[in-house]
Amino acid sequence: MGNDVMDLQALKHRNKLYEQLLDEVNVGIHVINNQGKTIIYNKKMMEIESMEAADVLDKDVLEVFSFKENQHSTLVHTLTTGKETRGIKQTYFNNIGKEITTINDTFPIIEDGKITEAVEIAKDITQLEQVIKENVLQRKNTKFTFDQIIGDSEEFATVIEDAKLATRTTSSVLIVGETGTGKELFAQSIHNGSARSSAPFVAQNCAAIPESLMESLLFGTKKGAFTDAIDSPGLFEQADGGTLLLDEINSLDASLQAKLLRVLQERTVRRIGDTKDKKVDVRIIATINEDPADMIMENRIRKDLFYRLSVVTLFIPPLRERKVDIMPLTTEFINKYNTLFQMNIKNVSAEAKELLYEHDWPGNVRELEHTIEGAMNLVVEEKEIQVHHLPTRFRNHNKYKRDNDRNSKDSPPINDFHSRKLRVRMEQLEKEYIKRTLLENNYNITQAAKILGISRQSLQYRIKKFNI
Repeated sequence: MGNDVMDLQALKHRNKLYEQLLDEVNVGIHVINNQGKTIIYNKKMMEIESMEAADVLDKDVLEVFSFKENQHSTLVHTLTTGKETRGIKQTYFNNIGKEITTINDTFPIIEDGKITEAVEIAKDITQLEQVIKENVLQRKNTKFTFDQIIGDSEEFATVIEDAKLATRTTSSVLIVGETGTGKELFAQSIHNGSARSSAPFVAQNCAAIPESLMESLLFGTKKGAFTDAIDSPGLFEQADGGTLLLDEINSLDASLQAKLLRVLQERTVRRIGDTKDKKVDVRIIATINEDPADMIMENRIRKDLFYRLSVVTLFIPPLRERKVDIMPLTTEFINKYNTLFQMNIKNVSAEAKELLYEHDWPGNVRELEHTIEGAMNLVVEEKEIQVHHLPTRFRNHNKYKRDNDRNSKDSPPINDFHSRKLRVRMEQLEKEYIKRTLLENNYNITQAAKILGISRQSLQYRIKKFNI
């Protein structure tokens, strides 16, 4: 009796261990019995199919999932035929109609010559399939042109002119700018202004895709290369004859950067698992949202890749460094949302305008657009955007300013003349310090910026500002 109890405890412990192992593995596992009902459904399979165990366990698999016309369940097929299949791609729908794509290994469990269960081990490629579909972007999604780039500041006008010159060639372009400055707008404008405008424009944010998928996405795969490999063209093949935009390219790991460099140098691409190279004619436009000099020093981007990409380099200044552009942009956004919302906002109040100019805009033009859109949602009968329509952070800033003004009335008056004199003196000192640093470093902007403790872009702005 005692041995039976011990054996039962050991069996329970082993079953618990098996259940835990099933939930720890990074593949989906789905098992049905000889009646087609689910008896095992692990945690990863729940994630892949966006379902709970209670939705599937003890239920007929064909009543839970649906399949496209002329397609069938690989699990049921194995249960009825007893045949093992490997690396089969299957697209189907869960109980609420969500599309799922997996690569399946399916095999039967046979006891005494009878099929008792069918087991499926699945790898999720839903995200890869969706990304491939989304990235076949022809002209329908390439809507921006230079006419839509708004900015009156001297710094911004220079960038626009340089970008227009880049439309005449097929050289690689590197666009440097903070998040929200409009890097893709420039990329699309260059494409649409070039001889490649009728060819594909394919865009991919490199930071948005897991490293495990990025190589397949860039270069494509050949069927049979590995278990879940299918014949699939990569981004280079999709963009052949046109332009490939690689956003946040610095997020690629070192090995992928090396492979990308090879494609750029040889103008050929080899799918994963293939033995043959294919010629591709693709113009590369890459973007980064940090100072490239910092990334090179920190080994986050290869020097040789950087030099290959930066044949033409465009530095887009942040909005805080071209505040003269705030009102033209604001007018454009008001017109845009007047049309969308069927409103008739005319302008921005003087007090609200002052707050817009005082803000540093860490989110740049994108933040400004969202601010105007949000403000217009709060307008009821007024014909202009006022302070109380702006987000809380602006209203708090305004209250803080009023409190300070009130307190200043009780304080000794500040001599404006001396205040202005101090500001002029500080600017003179800054200008002299920058001039001396540049001279000591033979006008090497990267090295001078490093010594000054500012970005290369910031130094270039100050050189223009002080006319050095």
